[in-house]
Amino acid sequence: MAFFTHQVCRGFSSSAVRNVVIKHVTVIGGGQMGAGIAQVAASTGHSVTLVDTNDDILKKTVKGIEGSLKRVVKKKYADKPEAGEEFIQKVLKNVSTSTDAVSVVQGSDLVIEAIVENLKIKQDLFSQLDKAAPAHTIFASNTSSLPISDIASSTNRLDRFGGLHFFNPVPMMKLVEVIGTSATSQETFDSLLNFSKTLGKTPVSCKDTPGFIVNRLLVPYLLESIRLHERGHGSKEDIDIAMKLGAGYPMGPFELADYVGLDTTKFIIDGWSQMEPNNPLFAQSPMLNKLVEEGKLGKKYRRRILQVQVI
Repeated sequence: MAFFTHQVCRGFSSSAVRNVVIKHVTVIGGGQMGAGIAQVAASTGHSVTLVDTNDDILKKTVKGIEGSLKRVVKKKYADKPEAGEEFIQKVLKNVSTSTDAVSVVQGSDLVIEAIVENLKIKQDLFSQLDKAAPAHTIFASNTSSLPISDIASSTNRLDRFGGLHFFNPVPMMKLVEVIGTSATSQETFDSLLNFSKTLGKTPVSCKDTPGFIVNRLLVPYLLESIRLHERGHGSKEDIDIAMKLGAGYPMGPFELADYVGLDTTKFIIDGWSQMEPNNPLFAQSPMLNKLVEEGKLGKKYRRRILQVQVI
């Protein structure tokens, strides 16, 4: 991993990072991703504090985690209902909530941010937390599209900042993309890799490039599928069937874009096209832009109306 520096920030010893054992995790953001990360961390014995802007959101989030755990228990403890209930209560005891992120991070080994995909908001958050968190605390963002280095630039702990990109739904998806910037220390990166493994996930090492690995391949694929249809080279239905039966994909590209959310897909491609305006892979789609403008955002939007939950 030659792209990681092995230097440490002035006034901070490498041994301090190397000896850190991640026990207490703070998750910022009570949406679907934050809830999933909190659930998995609590299920593997970590002490987790979930942070959001108000108690109502947090109550709904914890209730959602409990419902998710019940679904896990239904399969895992089908013949042992008492053991299943004991597991649920044990996990929930590992989860606490707070609306005061600054106070919480003072006792955290790892802070994972899973809030809105807005660079300025993320930078403001981490800038504030950086002043309160102990020297050993590692910061990580769950961003799927923004450069980790840009988010980290708002802090004075560039060597202790990386990316942990989980996939939705977090309890089921085994992959975690672990991202290091040119300033991320090897000790920090190894800590993030090891933490991912303790969650029962399979981590892959990524450079801090647009979309990392999965989205860097996936989003252009979705956009080219839409362009293929725009050119009149295939119906949406035929393209979906072709990719499912011909490539073995569980969903066709239009089904997948509908599931992810057309607004999310557009947001990612808009950001990348600004970074690399001459890259044809990041070219705009008139059809996608029109659908989003009309508020036709896919299944995610319909789920939000039906379930009244934060995505």
